[in-house]
Amino acid sequence: MRISPSPRVIRDFRRVRGLVMDVDGVLTDGLISYGVDDEEMKSFSLRDGHGLVLLRRAGVRLALLSGRDSKAIRRRMKELGIEDGYLGVREKLPIFQSILQKWNLFSEEILFIGDDVVDLPVMRISGLAITVPEAPWVVRREADWVTRLPGGNGAVREIADWILLGRSADISETRCNQDGDSP
Repeated sequence: MRISPSPRVIRDFRRVRGLVMDVDGVLTDGLISYGVDDEEMKSFSLRDGHGLVLLRRAGVRLALLSGRDSKAIRRRMKELGIEDGYLGVREKLPIFQSILQKWNLFSEEILFIGDDVVDLPVMRISGLAITVPEAPWVVRREADWVTRLPGGNGAVREIADWILLGRSADISETRCNQDGDSP
């Protein structure tokens, strides 16, 4: 598994204008807990959230595209200022294509983060497809890069930092740290 993105992926971070991501296993660790009245509870990383806020401030469009829907996800979207949330979606590809139209962007300008086989159709047409280390091997195999940090625990922030680096640095002069440290 590659710790730092390849030089091609680092260059491609520069053209990212939109980020679309799954929720469970990406923004969360993929675990579900139930509280009072069987309310679904999820944990979200503050670092991941801050990375998304930084991206939004930098002009990167953000959307959630999840097979599940819950009050916890909707609350987190509101806290982060994510206006485009497509929850409870069974077929993600048609929704992804409608996001492209709504945002007036090409698929090459979109980075998609997914973590399971239901995400593969979108990963295959995205400009950049990224996954987390816990994803099944078939998903990791098709991803352009696998984050060093796990889903729900810094993976999204790691990606956000690379996107922001790509937008602010001369990529031709950027060097990947041999130890795999993120920017």
